[in-house]
Amino acid sequence: MDANASSFKIILGSASVARRKILAEMGYEFTVMTADIDEKGIRKEKPEELVMAIAEAKADAIISKLQTIDNQEKDTKPTILVAADTLMETSSQAEAILPKLPVGHYKMDAEPTLLITSDQVVVYEGMVREKPSSKEEARQFIKDYSGGHAATVGSVIITNLKTGFRKGGWDKVEIYFHEIPDEMIDKLIEEGTVLYVAGGLIIEHPLILPFIKEVVGTTDSVMGLPKALTERLIKEAL
Repeated sequence: MDANASSFKIILGSASVARRKILAEMGYEFTVMTADIDEKGIRKEKPEELVMAIAEAKADAIISKLQTIDNQEKDTKPTILVAADTLMETSSQAEAILPKLPVGHYKMDAEPTLLITSDQVVVYEGMVREKPSSKEEARQFIKDYSGGHAATVGSVIITNLKTGFRKGGWDKVEIYFHEIPDEMIDKLIEEGTVLYVAGGLIIEHPLILPFIKEVVGTTDSVMGLPKALTERLIKEAL
């Protein structure tokens, strides 16, 4: 975190506990807002395009919320919006500059506020996997990973609510697995956390961690918020 971090504010546009943890580990203080969007209504051919589109849609939805309450609240600091999304695939990064979109009274503030939004998907054998729709699907997802590999693709979008500057990028990580016993898969399904994450995959979960063979990329990216990409986008958005 930069020494001038106190000169701006951050809104994290995500309800993800993992993303909150990562952003806190980076040394930032932030508030949380969530976006009410139909993610399945957004479809793109490539996973990289999908995660960027969903993260941008989340940013737009939160900006709409902020504009609604703009006449009710006044702030002396501007706001920057960062949007992120993750999808499993390979280890690399990409960035994109998105249209400017100044927001309400934030453009009058003395200091900027950044809004961060994100989304994540898993890619297995070329197919995009989002959150499992059932316990049966989650079980099949994990069985597929056993002895094989998958990838995550995650996006981050940052919007400076003072200037309207918006920039985003995506990050890919490949994960290789040892054989995962059926009884361990049953425990994961029973515990339930895997039902609420992209591809039913949480590599930091204590039940799955012993079966991770290799991670080509960073764990924070797999968890949904790549630190290096996020830090770089924050600096550029300021």
